[in-house]
Amino acid sequence: MCGVAGISGQYPLVQNVTVTEGGTANLTCRVEYNDNTSLQWSNPAQQTLFFGDKKALRDNRIELVRASWSELTISISDVTLSDEGMYTCSLFTMPVRTAKAYLTVLGVPEKPEIDGLTKPAMEGDLITLTCITQGSKPAADLRWFRNEKEIKGAKEVNASGKTFTVRSSLQLHVDRNDDGVAYTCRVDHVALTQTPQQATEVLEVHYAPRVEIIHSLAVPQEGQYLKLECVSKGNPSPDPVMWTKDGGELPDLDRMIVEGRELTFTSLNKTDNGTYRCEATNHLGTSSAEYKLYVYDPNALGQHGTDHALIGGVVAVVVFVTLCLIIVLGRYLARHKGTYLTNEAKGADDAPDADTAIINAEGNHAHAEEKKEYFI
Repeated sequence: MCGVAGISGQYPLVQNVTVTEGGTANLTCRVEYNDNTSLQWSNPAQQTLFFGDKKALRDNRIELVRASWSELTISISDVTLSDEGMYTCSLFTMPVRTAKAYLTVLGVPEKPEIDGLTKPAMEGDLITLTCITQGSKPAADLRWFRNEKEIKGAKEVNASGKTFTVRSSLQLHVDRNDDGVAYTCRVDHVALTQTPQQATEVLEVHYAPRVEIIHSLAVPQEGQYLKLECVSKGNPSPDPVMWTKDGGELPDLDRMIVEGRELTFTSLNKTDNGTYRCEATNHLGTSSAEYKLYVYDPNALGQHGTDHALIGGVVAVVVFVTLCLIIVLGRYLARHKGTYLTNEAKGADDAPDADTAIINAEGNHAHAEEKKEYFI
């Protein structure tokens, strides 16, 4: 599939061919001008395959496709890596003219395999996953994926005859977040024109439990229903969980109901006050969590609510009155400042110079005071 060999006229013209192992290769030799001279195809070992329309080599995989004075096309089916090489088309003129076409055979990589996975792995383990594929030509490319996200591995390529063996290693420091994660090794190669080859392993990780307690009420009150849920995450699953109060057994099993991971109080009272502990265990360890329960008197909560409302109302009134005083005082100061400026302006209008303007302004102030006293 590369460049054309030969020139126009009484010269053979051929093209390089690339085919996947197991496929069929067509070799075509053409002549633009031929004076009834025979064409011949021969293999890399210089064995004649076809001379015109006459088959010369006993190989059932090689067949004639078309034979004429201007073209000789043959096909090789079930191509193997050993078929790769330089093929020659000869035009038997004087002298003989030839053109050479290179047949490239692609080695298809085998389905990859993943080694090194231990089931189950323990949290904290350091493991190495190795993906291997054989038979590729040219060397295949291996890509790792953690679920759908690509991650980088360490690649190693080794020649094995005409093909290559490719390895890629992935080192993992295992933690609980790896539990149930799919690690996929994918082979990319020019011979895989449709779906790439791949292998997938799902990691199973065992880890010690972690516990937390979820409560159904923010402010528990006497007579209410309360549910405490012990949420424990571990692998293997830590079942069952253990509930205790103040370091001992639960005191009132008539009102305190334990179902699986849940502790339920059907009707709270003051005797339920205390520290409740949930403990979960598997073969890798133990974890616990505590919840301090204080049961409130609903009447006391109501009184506190009334007091808070009263205090809030008083604060609102004080803020409102303060804002009103600020507004009134601001308007008063603005009005008197305007009167002062008006009197000064009158003195300045009647005066021939700046000194007289000042005296006139002072006179106007005094006159205003006299008039004020007169009316009083």
